Amino acid sequence: MRKLTTTAVLAALLGLATAAHAQDGDFAGKSIDVIVPFGPGGATFVSAKFLEPYFEKHLPGNPEINVIDRPGGGSILGANWFEQNAKSDGTTILFTTSSTANPFVLGQKGVEYRLADYRVAYSHPFSAVAYVSPSTGVTSAADIKNAKAPLIYGGIAAAASDLPGLLSFEVLDLDVKSVLGFNGRGPVRLAFEQGEVNIDYQFTPVYLTQVVPSVEAGSAVPLWTGGSMMDGVLKGRDPIAPELPSVYEVYESMNGKAPSGIEWDAFQGVASVTYAYGLTGYMHPDTPQGVLDIFEKAVTDINADPEFQAESQKVTNGARLNAGPSTEAAIKAALSPPAEVKEYLRTLLSKKFGVKM
Repeated sequence: MRKLTTTAVLAALLGLATAAHAQDGDFAGKSIDVIVPFGPGGATFVSAKFLEPYFEKHLPGNPEINVIDRPGGGSILGANWFEQNAKSDGTTILFTTSSTANPFVLGQKGVEYRLADYRVAYSHPFSAVAYVSPSTGVTSAADIKNAKAPLIYGGIAAAASDLPGLLSFEVLDLDVKSVLGFNGRGPVRLAFEQGEVNIDYQFTPVYLTQVVPSVEAGSAVPLWTGGSMMDGVLKGRDPIAPELPSVYEVYESMNGKAPSGIEWDAFQGVASVTYAYGLTGYMHPDTPQGVLDIFEKAVTDINADPEFQAESQKVTNGARLNAGPSTEAAIKAALSPPAEVKEYLRTLLSKKFGVKM
């Protein structure tokens, strides 16, 4: 009896030690599945693959990271799969963008995932820059309202990643005709180069590699960025393109006061998820805080890694990862807008852009 009791106690102690060890974040011998709800080759998949070796290097235990694409339904199918199958131990991550967040916020049909309930492990800023054709006569953001030709914007879908750009036009009270239905931002950029549209937004990697040469050649005029979070407001200059003003700054210079009202609240909520926290890694709602702390420490170590600093310069002009309580709080707030903001978005999208809710 004494021997059995001793064995049981030792087994219990071993179990507690093992649980504590796991809680301390030793992912040794484990694998982490990063679910990307888009096909390979897109910005989200590319970013996930870019980050893969750095999380393998800096998470304790050096787990194997598996980036798995689950495309379909504009990202809804992959996010629904995560809702039904994610583990709560930090070994399943949904890595996605505003194309997944916007349908959730708007309550679109087919959404089963509870994005606002998920824990936020990390985010990778992925900003965008607005620019215009010199044929409009616009030379900077300051004279955007003095365009000598009607402004025409090309996009993919109003409720997807085009939404913050469209909302910025509402904030700035710009008369812009939007032509939607392009099958990617690449075709939009081609339409811009061919003169079919004359105002565009492109995400940072494309802007840096393919639009900047046009700026240098005089065939594109940069206007503004979505901005960066400062004291809880999307008003700071984006470190990815610090020479350009934010939408907040442009409004302020036009009107002599800070932006406010329903248009600004809607823009700030959608744009912060799209730009300031661009690509976000979500975890199951029941993931322990200890796991989140482990990822926050790994993000700190990744940001300090000289190899990451050098390589990220090529991908996002040196943008660093975000993690921790403040990042999670900001993203959760953006995913849970006040009822009046949600109603404004639904009304704008249905009446102005014909989106069916």
